[in-house]
Amino acid sequence: MKLLIDIQLFPCIDYLKKLIVCEHIKIEKYDFFKKMSFQNRYVISGVNNLINLTIPLAGGREQKTLLKEVLIDNSENWQIKHWRSLSSAYSKAPFFEFYSEDVKSLLFSKQEFLFSFNFNVLEWLFRILKMDAAIDFTESFINDYTDLADYRNFFLPKSFQKNTSNWRPHYAQVFQDRRGFQPNLSILDLIFCEGPNARYLLNQAGNNNKQ
Repeated sequence: MKLLIDIQLFPCIDYLKKLIVCEHIKIEKYDFFKKMSFQNRYVISGVNNLINLTIPLAGGREQKTLLKEVLIDNSENWQIKHWRSLSSAYSKAPFFEFYSEDVKSLLFSKQEFLFSFNFNVLEWLFRILKMDAAIDFTESFINDYTDLADYRNFFLPKSFQKNTSNWRPHYAQVFQDRRGFQPNLSILDLIFCEGPNARYLLNQAGNNNKQ
């Protein structure tokens, strides 16, 4: 399967379910930044509610800027907020200690560009999930492709938990006994809870979706 997709920040699980069964992934560089997207946000589950964690942007979320040129506003201490939220949500997860230093290093890496930050995250995900698809980038914006499955702007915060009654994979979550199972959170939820088994669960769910 060959796929075209936008690059996201600690993407939702459905995003990785698509990528893990692909042979070739093309990442869009020449579309404009989209507000209310997962390009600069991700969702985790706290003890009482879902938590949206966002990276602030120089120029704000209303800007009409190519995603590859969007700058992170590092004048705000957003990294501390993210790390505290992740630590609070996942300190009791089985694999938090195993992956926490990697995630902390990514958060505090002081990247200037959002695209670079997100690509570093994607490279880390490929490494720990043992994904081996070929990756390249668009060289200009093309509206319609005939040779690629187009999933640009497909996974969005407004709809990421819609139509999930038969969603997979199911796994034990930290606050499941209080809040019930929360589908399609950031991939960090699956990784902290399932560790190396995350790859198997993603691959199984991804292949089932292809049938």
